[in-house]
Amino acid sequence: MRAMVLEGIGEPLVPKELANPSVLPDEVLVRVEACGVCRTDLHVVDGELPCVRPPVVPGHEIVGVVERVGHDVEELVPGMRVGVPWLGGTCGVCAYCRNGRENLCDHPEFTGYTRPGGFASHVAARAAYCVRLHDDAEAVATAPLLCAGLIGWRCLRRTGDAWRIGLYGFGAAAHIVTQVAIRQDREVFAFTRPGDTAAQSFALSLGASWAGGSDVAPPKQLDAAIIFAPVGTLVPAALKAVRKGGRVVCGGIHMSDIPTFPYRLLWEEREVVSVANLTREDARGFFSTPTAMGVKTTTQTYRLEHANEALADLRHGRFSGAAVLVP
Repeated sequence: MRAMVLEGIGEPLVPKELANPSVLPDEVLVRVEACGVCRTDLHVVDGELPCVRPPVVPGHEIVGVVERVGHDVEELVPGMRVGVPWLGGTCGVCAYCRNGRENLCDHPEFTGYTRPGGFASHVAARAAYCVRLHDDAEAVATAPLLCAGLIGWRCLRRTGDAWRIGLYGFGAAAHIVTQVAIRQDREVFAFTRPGDTAAQSFALSLGASWAGGSDVAPPKQLDAAIIFAPVGTLVPAALKAVRKGGRVVCGGIHMSDIPTFPYRLLWEEREVVSVANLTREDARGFFSTPTAMGVKTTTQTYRLEHANEALADLRHGRFSGAAVLVP
């Protein structure tokens, strides 16, 4: 198999020819058709997540076809199309797992971080954590849904019945959430890097009611805000933008430090909450909803060997939507 491997924190990925992974009894071998490039991959490469242990094959927005199954696997068979998301395994016995909160498992496994990921031609995955996809699902278009879509979906659900929603950081997740929110008859306000008129135009083209820089106050108070950009200074900005009783949802796995801010921004029962990982139920719910099925992803495709270029373009915001690698 071919893979792009992180051999040292902060270093470019290295192309490697590796032996196909062996398949444990509860695993499947998946031939990768497409793998999205997520900001979390940058956090892995940059060592911003705890205990990154090279060599690592990043990538956790995987769409592929099952080629081989372990002898304990019954629900998947060769030839099925599946998605392999960020949550790669859980212990099943800790208090969080027993109470339906496996996204907070005490001993989790994560694809492309603690398990080999999809920046490769093949990947081994625990069958119970794969997402069954329609056989006619278009691989490149579907790949970003495996993380940007799922985390965005979980974030949107955390806003409750909020109608007017602000999205801070208009990348892969926000361009998906915008479509879902509008289909739910919500109003979307998009916040981009100051001066990023291309991203603002992109947001408006998807149906956002307003788009502007994150340094600008929205024209109306928000009911809730979701922060996708890993920028801690956006938390007090979002609190300032939401109404009394509003909620700010932080959707990233990593964020720069949140600066001190006056208590008055939090007062009047405003809330700041975070979203951590996802559950298998999130995935099943998202991919079974008609609203989500109608999402059209905007993608920039790269060959697997150009993974470093894709990561650099993501880092510097050189494209709209999501980057996707194809072997």
